[in-house]
Parts: sequence; structure tokens; C-alpha cells
Amino acid sequence: MRDGAPGIEAAFAGRLGGFALDARFAVPARGVTALFGPSGCGKTTVLRCVAGLTRLAEGHLSVNGVVWQDGRHRFLAPHRRPVGYVFQEASLFPHLSVTGNLRYGQRRARGDGPRPVAFDDVVELLGLARLLDRSTTVLSGGERQRVALGRALLTQPRLLLMDEPLAALDRASKDEILPYLERLHARLDIPVLYVSHDLAEVERLADTLVLMEAGRVRAAGPLAALLADPALPLVRLPEAAEVLDAVVVGHDEAYGLSVVAVPGATLQVPGAAGPVGSPRRLRIAASEVSLCRDGPPTGSSVLNVLPARILRAEPLAPHQMTVVLALGEMGEGATLLARVTRKSWEGLGLRPGLSLHALVKSVALLDRE
Repeated sequence: MRDGAPGIEAAFAGRLGGFALDARFAVPARGVTALFGPSGCGKTTVLRCVAGLTRLAEGHLSVNGVVWQDGRHRFLAPHRRPVGYVFQEASLFPHLSVTGNLRYGQRRARGDGPRPVAFDDVVELLGLARLLDRSTTVLSGGERQRVALGRALLTQPRLLLMDEPLAALDRASKDEILPYLERLHARLDIPVLYVSHDLAEVERLADTLVLMEAGRVRAAGPLAALLADPALPLVRLPEAAEVLDAVVVGHDEAYGLSVVAVPGATLQVPGAAGPVGSPRRLRIAASEVSLCRDGPPTGSSVLNVLPARILRAEPLAPHQMTVVLALGEMGEGATLLARVTRKSWEGLGLRPGLSLHALVKSVALLDRE
């Protein structure tokens, strides 16, 4: 990404006590970019540097061609950076109602945003109408985070920063708030930097991934590409999977199925996936994909038998292989992961470049509309 080009360019280096950070990445200024990695790898430090709350000796940051920081010579103060920040704990004002907290964010709004976010739109987007008159002290964890997110949006940010906003919530509260985060992604144009160490959250929400290890960026790029990169540790995880963005193209009402299209293939998924033309996100675990070399199998209960081509494979100790596939007769479509035994790999004579069929035993339809 060239200097001055649209996007987010960040480079931060320095020491904070015994921790050394040297993180550099360039990502699109659209959608959700997840900063992902284990606890202590520097994700929150990067987010604080973007917000201007932490200033390191070496730092550069530009957002859509506007330089916010450049070494020691230019440093935009935190209060002048058009960011909304949502922390792990919702720091709401206990003496104000939900409406009061939201209006506080509105009073801090900058007037130079391209498309102001209206109060009523935020209330509708985050499902806050029935909470407006309540004290924040009686809200659940998920409700508090929705109010904190609404307050951040009403400051009219050009960049939204979210630091593990679900980490302090129980599973029920996480399940409550995730659909609202998906609606935010679908309906607002504000780019998001989202810190998480939960891969399931990242798979559900992110478009772009910045993978961090020990204060450095291991890789940055489209989520699907990094999930399927054998050089990265994600494909070696027991829960390794590929995430595919799909479009609903039809329904089979007699059998309660929906038909969705991804590059290079169509798949059948259980249930009503939404109206024709609506976008959805699929998760296909590597452990749920089998390979068949000699034509599509007959007499199988597997509904999704897809033509594919092997792109590459990596050994997974001690006796397994991770196989990266591309869907389509010529391998022109989306990527998919399969996990097979080394015995199957050798016994079937599998190799990169070989055309075969992928049997997808199950597909998870992530709740993204």
C-alpha cells in the first residue's frame, strides 16, 4: 500500500518495560480488521498506539492518506484523533441513564465526519430502545457493552477501536451481542480494528487478519487467505477451518435446505439462510472435509460433493496431512482445507495439482446477514 493511498498503515516500535514491540502492517480502511494472537503478544498495545494513548519512540500511522503520527515530528494528540474506543469493560457513567451516556458521546462528536451517525439509527442498530430510561447499573454485561458501543459510534469516529469487547462476558452475553456487531459491519462504513484472542470471534466478524506473535506481526491479509496458509500456525490448530463468504441463491423447501454460492461451487445448508441474494458466511472445518479421487461417489449421504484441485499440502505431525484445495474443475474458486491421514494421502496418490472431489460433511452457517 503506497504512502498516501486509502487504507490504514501502521508501524510502531519501541520498548514498554520488558516488552518489545515491532509491529508493522497495512490493511484496508473498510470492514473489520482483527488483531489476533495469544495474550501478551502486543495487540492492545498496538490499539493504544493507534489511539495515541501510548507513544513509542518510533511510530508511523496514516488513515486514508492522513498522517496521524510520523516519528518524533508529527503526533496527533489523542483527543484530536477521530476514533471511537470500546474497552473490555464498559466504562459507563453510573450517574447517567442509558440516554445520558449516549448523549455524552454525541456531545463529543466531531463535526467533520462524511456521514454522521444519527442517535435514532444507533438506538435501532443496537436494540437500545427499551433500555433508554434505565440506569446503567442495572444492565447486563451484554447490554452495557451495547451502550458503550453506541456511545463510541455517536462520537462520529472515522475509525472504531474495539479491545476484546466480549472477553469479560459469559457465553450467553457473547451470543447476545455478536449479532449486533454483525449488523454494525453490514450497515455502517466505519472501519474497525478489533482485538481478540478468540478465533471463533475472528472467523465470524473479520474480513482482514493481522496475526501477531511476541510483539511482531507474523502476517497480515484477507482472513480466508491466512486461515488457509500452511506456513502459518492457524492450519495446525485442531479447530482449523476455512471461512467463505456466500450468497443465498435458492431454497429447497421440501427438504428444509438453502442453496448458497461461493466462488467455484454451490452448497446446500440446513435451514432458511435468508432471502435470495442475501450474503452469508460459512465455516467449514478441515476435519469435516474428505477427499475422493475417482469421480464423485455414489450412494453417499453427503450432500455437498464439490469438484476441487489440490493446491498444496503440509505434514501435520505425526501422521496427518493438511491439504489446501481450490474449488472448481480448474481450481479457480475459493479455498478449502481438508485434514487427511498420511496413509490416505499416500494410498490415494494425492499430490498438488490433482483434480478430485471434496466431500463436505457439514457446514456451519455463521449468523451474518
